[in-house]
Amino acid sequence: MCKALKIVIAPDSFKGSLTALEVCEAAARGIRQIDPQIEIVQVPMADGGEGTVQSLVDATGGELVSETVTGPLGDPVEAVYGLLGDGESAVIEMAAASGLPLVPEEQRNPLHTTTRGTGELIAAALDRGRRRLIVGIGGSATTDAGAGMAQALGVRLLDDEGEPIGFGGAELGRLATIEMSGVDPRLQETEIRVACDVDNPLYGERGAAFVYGPQKGASAEDVKVLDANLRHFADLVQRDLGLDVRDIPGAGAAGGLGAGLVAFCGASLEPGVEIVIDAVDLPGAMRGADLCVTGEGAIDSQTAFGKTPAGVTSVARSGGVPVIALAGGVAFDAVSLHERGFSALASILNRPMSLTEAMAPDRARGMIAFTAQQMVRCFLAGRRND
Repeated sequence: MCKALKIVIAPDSFKGSLTALEVCEAAARGIRQIDPQIEIVQVPMADGGEGTVQSLVDATGGELVSETVTGPLGDPVEAVYGLLGDGESAVIEMAAASGLPLVPEEQRNPLHTTTRGTGELIAAALDRGRRRLIVGIGGSATTDAGAGMAQALGVRLLDDEGEPIGFGGAELGRLATIEMSGVDPRLQETEIRVACDVDNPLYGERGAAFVYGPQKGASAEDVKVLDANLRHFADLVQRDLGLDVRDIPGAGAAGGLGAGLVAFCGASLEPGVEIVIDAVDLPGAMRGADLCVTGEGAIDSQTAFGKTPAGVTSVARSGGVPVIALAGGVAFDAVSLHERGFSALASILNRPMSLTEAMAPDRARGMIAFTAQQMVRCFLAGRRND
């Protein structure tokens, strides 16, 4: 019946329930029950946030690597990053080394937390011979403008007496000189693409301190100190490095790590889902496809803005491929997504149930398999009636 049919399955993870690969496998299982000869191409996806390392490793046949690095409070933590199957690329989530969940709530204070561990992960990837790096910068515990990251890579951040400054956003106020002579030379031959889906500038009312500082434990007074220190940091970057990072969209992401990666590593800030699309060669997978199945845990009108299903749909739409999106929940306002190329939206829930029950992995697998199968049956019925 369906020997010529090709279906690309390219979802994000259903966070807290299934990885993107597990979603792929569940959907494929349901679809194969229609006809085992349907060609199915599985492409685990992500948008640069949580789960990106796992998805890219799964999609490219890579491997996960664990490193002991400096945590946000200066204590050792175990952080995992990914070596991709192309043998040239690595993917890092800064949250694995410098993320907010690594700091007990009562100890959260971006005046003192550091991104040093993120720099150590970058160095570890360089040690493995990787010269193409993808860095996701969501979920940080820090507002140090990437100072700790830079120090881990050999940048000297010195005070008035020529001594290195310490950890945290408070120390940026003591910064007097930036010296790049000791920076890791391998960075010169490395491409670093930063998955960044916010456009906040480094400082000011929409900057790193005012917008994100309070959720990291900063008091109102702390926010003012941090904002002033970020301004001071930007002034010194311009003076000593000849770079203006003040108004770069996304410079304020992850407590200014966006600015730090640009200034110290020559990185580019890009929408996360676009980086992932390139890394897994989704356009190549989509060639000749008859249908694409994507999805994530919840779909609403905001899915259109930088989320995985929207990126997948953009690729599919350029090739004239219809798209079905599956989710745990589909909001009524998601109807606007049809104007952006989504052919159909479907909740996987088959009866009333609690969130805990719905997110149980075995149940989620079964519901995804069933819903994917039913949606593909509808697609095939429509084809026959054309």
